[in-house]
Amino acid sequence: MKTMLLTMALAMGVCLGVNAQIKIGGKKIDTKKVLNAAEDVGKAITLSDADIVAISKEYIDWMDENNPVAGPDTEMGARLERLTSNLKGVDGLNLNFKVYYVVDVNAFACGDGSIRVCGGLMEVMDDAEVMAVIGHEIGHVVSTDVKDAMKNAYLRSAAKNVVGAAGGVAQALTDSQLGELADAFGDAQFSQKQEYAADDHAFKFCIQNDIDPYGMANALDKLVDLSSGAKSSTVQKMFSSHPDSEKRAKRMREKADDYTK
Repeated sequence: MKTMLLTMALAMGVCLGVNAQIKIGGKKIDTKKVLNAAEDVGKAITLSDADIVAISKEYIDWMDENNPVAGPDTEMGARLERLTSNLKGVDGLNLNFKVYYVVDVNAFACGDGSIRVCGGLMEVMDDAEVMAVIGHEIGHVVSTDVKDAMKNAYLRSAAKNVVGAAGGVAQALTDSQLGELADAFGDAQFSQKQEYAADDHAFKFCIQNDIDPYGMANALDKLVDLSSGAKSSTVQKMFSSHPDSEKRAKRMREKADDYTK
């Protein structure tokens, strides 16, 4: 149904005025809303890196406003500032870091260089493990992973608007475009290849910054253990339920073993 409506919306752009209404299946469709959504879809296909950075900035501002942020005067905030004070930028992006006072054992990056660490992760991991996870997230920034994920999330949220324009179930979802974007981006999962590449970046990051080379292996081992314990519901699926989490941990430990020989 979504594919059909997307095609319909694009076709209507040729023959209908933006203020027209038509009926399909007994439902009135506001063509202005449909055309705006279709325009969003077209933009999503051709988003530039600058567009992604702008969208990511708007998204992370919304996330910061809607999550409790640990300030620099808090234990977690001060700890993250101490750990990341020398990390200024990568690939032309200014890196910035914040801690959310939430129980999730998670961290994520955005296409504008923003990296957010959840309080649950700060509580269960030591400094080397936290930094390895940050190195992993920077790896996703350095590649096109987070940019592609944001682009896909934007496309998904635009598709929801098309369904909503026809009076579909999407109208029951959040009205906020940023809320939809947060939903879609939060559901993003990286491929095995992307996760392995980010793990490799984390390993190199640890070596370059005089951090325990076993940091990523230990972090992954801890996440695997947590995923089957009492904290399983708070461990973000990107790490804990990835089908190769144990293999990733073993792989990182072997790399550390080879390095320390």
